[in-house]
Formats: sequence, C-alpha cells, structure tokens
Amino acid sequence: MKMRAAALLLIPALVLSAGGRKHRGGPLVSEKDAKAIAARDTGGVAVSAREIPLNAASGGWEVEVHMPNEARGWRCVIDDDSRMVRTKERIANPPAPAHSRKRK
Repeated sequence: MKMRAAALLLIPALVLSAGGRKHRGGPLVSEKDAKAIAARDTGGVAVSAREIPLNAASGGWEVEVHMPNEARGWRCVIDDDSRMVRTKERIANPPAPAHSRKRK
C-alpha cells in the first residue's frame, strides 16, 4: 500500500519534468521549416510553400525553389513526419524573391 501511494506521488513530478523538453524531431509545423529544408537540399532559394495532404495519416509541404543562374528551378515535396524531401521535380524557374533580387 505504501509503495502504491509513493508511486502515485511521483507521477505528477515525472509528467511536469518531461513536459518542458523541446525536441528537434517530429512533424513540421511551419512554412519556414519546409522552405529551409528544400533550400538546403537543392542549394537554391525557396520562393513559396503550401501545405498538401500526402497520405491519410500525414501531410506535407510543396515548396518551389528558385535556382540562381539556371534556367530551371525545383518543386520539392517535404514529408511532415520524416522532415525530408520526398520528391523533387524540375520546373520553370520561379521568379526570385524580392529581397534577393539585385538592384540595377
């Protein structure tokens, strides 16, 4: 009986200590994360991202990447669960973001 009471007293302490931790793995939660992953994988500048469904259980992001000094860019699909590029396909190079265009 004493053992059970002691265990019940420890449960709230364990829950509170585990709740404060932040982990890097897990699902993507923002457009910014998806753009960073696509830019790192292709070496270009991520222009736009939109959330898309992938399978019944998870979703993902479709990101368009501008490739400087190239005629073609990339469209990447990022998986929410694995945080990796699932597919990549070549597309017409999307316009560069306004902040990265050179002024004349």
